[in-house]
Amino acid sequence: MDIVQGDMMSVKYWDEEIETLPREGLESIQLSRLKKLVARMYKTVVPYREKMEAAGVTPSDIKSLADLAKLPFTVKDDLRDNYPFGLFAVPMDEVVRVHASSGTTGKPTVVGYTQDDIVLWSNVMARALTCAGASKKDMIHNSYGYGLFTGGLGAHYGIERLGATVIPVSGGNTKRQITVMKDFGATVLLATPSYALNLAETMDAMGVDPATMPLRIGVFGAEPWSENMREEVEAKLNIKAVDIYGLSEVMGPGVAMECLQSERGMHISEDHFLPEIIDPVTGEVLPPGSEGELVFTTLTKEAFPIIRYRTRDISRLYYEKCACGRTLVRMEKVLGRTDDMLIIRGVNVFPSQVEHVLMSVDGVEPHYQIVVDRIGNLDTMSVQVEVSEDIFSDEIRKLEKLTQFIQREIKDLLGVSCKVQLVESKTIQRSEGKAKRVIDNRKI
Repeated sequence: MDIVQGDMMSVKYWDEEIETLPREGLESIQLSRLKKLVARMYKTVVPYREKMEAAGVTPSDIKSLADLAKLPFTVKDDLRDNYPFGLFAVPMDEVVRVHASSGTTGKPTVVGYTQDDIVLWSNVMARALTCAGASKKDMIHNSYGYGLFTGGLGAHYGIERLGATVIPVSGGNTKRQITVMKDFGATVLLATPSYALNLAETMDAMGVDPATMPLRIGVFGAEPWSENMREEVEAKLNIKAVDIYGLSEVMGPGVAMECLQSERGMHISEDHFLPEIIDPVTGEVLPPGSEGELVFTTLTKEAFPIIRYRTRDISRLYYEKCACGRTLVRMEKVLGRTDDMLIIRGVNVFPSQVEHVLMSVDGVEPHYQIVVDRIGNLDTMSVQVEVSEDIFSDEIRKLEKLTQFIQREIKDLLGVSCKVQLVESKTIQRSEGKAKRVIDNRKI
């Protein structure tokens, strides 16, 4: 995939032919690749063959994209049950790299890559970065963690494929990161949104004005974040903040990327990753524009392809052509996750909904934590949120009034009562990766 010729700063596409292909052409590519994928998985990966046989499906049954719904889902337990390499589709001597999840909820999920997979991933990430407005001329500061987590190395190889200069700083040592960004003249920042806010706060403490730096774009992902947090990050870092989506089981970062023109989500590289939206309860495929659980089938991966993987991410798909000219389907910014969703007295609550309320209140800092408990048989939810020093040092009556206002706003939006505690700035522990937004003390 060659980048469009011409002035590098005005490039819109990494692979214009694919990114602007009419729907019929995209679907033809998808169907051809899907048929080959299912046949190969049936032949080479025993657990997939067993699941297909149990569902009464064979590769010859896949005659149209609609037939994808005949295939069984893959869930995270399938990966854990076949830990570590039981779902790989190539011999281990063809695997050049493995990554794994943190394993905080059980055995880690392990994924593998052939050399061709690494090339594919690099191109997908280069496409994503171009979509975000980056080019060969950029100095890109990569604060995603390196190691078994896919973020750091996935982004790194994409930056190099793009031809830009990568600063492979990884996470942690925040003051040093700011010095490096300033001295090296970083123009693009890759990080989790919560760490971006941590950087902004530390810059302020160090007396560094982001407006004096050449930084212009922030590519943020790996955790859900609200539109209000986007505005907060943009204001504090003086940048344009764009959303990137990926997950280890599907590829890593670069599965979808927000363009500078889109007002309705991130473009999915659907020539490689075939998306569906399903009802998370029934598994039924939902029509375009419906809110539901995002499901992916990888069409081109060699070492670790996956069929109908239930991401647990809640989103929507939009198929209209974007203002940027891309025809690639867009996924709405992730609302939350079905497995992160809190059920409080029968009400579904996503942390991002709470964040949306908090970030719309003047004087509230972008650092909060939700604590869920069970007293007797009753679930309770409390929210600790930092406020600015001026507000925290204000008179008690004003603090009480602000507390009550936030409680009402949360109740009005979510339909659930909660206790709000205003705390002093810098009270809540900072994150150098994914922020821990929820502490659930219930024994469920």
